[in-house]
Amino acid sequence: MTHSAVASRYANALADVVTTSGSNAAEATLGELRAFEGVLHSSTELHNALTSPAIAPNRKRAVVARLGDQLKLSQITRNFLFVLIDHRRIASLAEIVQSFETVADERLGFARADVSSAREIAEPQRKLLNAKLERLSGKRIRARYSVDDSLIGGVVARIGSTVYDGSVRGQLNSLGKRLSTEG
Repeated sequence: MTHSAVASRYANALADVVTTSGSNAAEATLGELRAFEGVLHSSTELHNALTSPAIAPNRKRAVVARLGDQLKLSQITRNFLFVLIDHRRIASLAEIVQSFETVADERLGFARADVSSAREIAEPQRKLLNAKLERLSGKRIRARYSVDDSLIGGVVARIGSTVYDGSVRGQLNSLGKRLSTEG
């Protein structure tokens, strides 16, 4: 997924601040931003108030500060939200958060893996699969799991542009190609 240049710029700036403190700071900031984003999208009035150019930035800051108290946001997260308010970028928060997640993961040595399976994968199997993907990629893995009804069985994992196809269909296709070349 591509992110706009604006979202990338803000995400990189935030990552500069939080990744120097370690992965816990980045993860905590991401959680706080997601919590704020959830509140923002759950209230049309709040969204309209914070994105409206008719409302003064100092009033918007006061609202964000009050929400920050309720959500127990760190000073880093509050300051970042204030910067977004001051630069009229709060409407891009969702895209900035997505971009921040990607940038922080890259800087902390994580790779994203999208794993599809025919059925829900139990936690012990997820741990084994994560370990296998970490060995294959050479990076720590953050996996997102989903169920794909078109799969007969097995899993398909995508890390960046690399696809590891361990599905039944993939294995059957591979077997078919080997048989056709041997004959």
